[in-house]
Amino acid sequence: MAVEPPAGVDSRDQALHGQTLVVIGGSAGIGLATARLARHQGARVILTGRDPERLRTAAQEADALSTAAFDAYDPVQLEQFFQQLPGPIDHVLVTAGGPSYGRLLDMDAEQARRALSDHMVIVLEAARHCADAVRPGGTLLLMGGTGARRIRAALGVAPAVTAAMPAFTASLALELAPVRVNLLAAGFVDTPLSARLLGAGLDARREELRATLPIGRVVVPEDVAALAVHIMANTALTGATYDVDGGQQFVG
Repeated sequence: MAVEPPAGVDSRDQALHGQTLVVIGGSAGIGLATARLARHQGARVILTGRDPERLRTAAQEADALSTAAFDAYDPVQLEQFFQQLPGPIDHVLVTAGGPSYGRLLDMDAEQARRALSDHMVIVLEAARHCADAVRPGGTLLLMGGTGARRIRAALGVAPAVTAAMPAFTASLALELAPVRVNLLAAGFVDTPLSARLLGAGLDARREELRATLPIGRVVVPEDVAALAVHIMANTALTGATYDVDGGQQFVG
């Protein structure tokens, strides 16, 4: 299936030619944008997600090699997915999961435990499988954020998870070597998830960011995808955190 390259992408650029990318959480937003860009740079892409219908649509947009619909939080299903992959792969991007928000004292013990561990557990489970599934020099690429670096009561445990992720990434980079591990730290990204979370407040948030961000515009999934693909292609990069938030953390 032939699809047009994303805006600003030279269709002759084949930095990932012949390589295979797996996107855990690739049916929309950053995961789908990265899959599309990687495909246009010569990669074969395999997409996963929970919603089969959204996944089918995403597969058409990204000209995906294959898809798998399952809940990535289920370690058994995640293991089965990796066991069924057709041979070694080159890169894994994990966009599924994320920090939980809410005041700490409003959480019971189980809610606090899940909020602290869920995002890291899904990353750790993916890393276990990457040790055998990813070729040397390939990439495990994780998603984090910059928004929770400023501590506010409403964020609950999110700042703690945000602070832990760079160290977690660096430790995995040492343990998984020569597979490379890196972390993308995004701020607000104009995705379908952001639209669902903000609802009627989405347009106001966009206008606020256009007026305050140093880049003068809102960050979109293609911005994050461009950085993700660069990290996959540059084999000197591992154990690091890369911010892509348009300067949001500096202006609030």
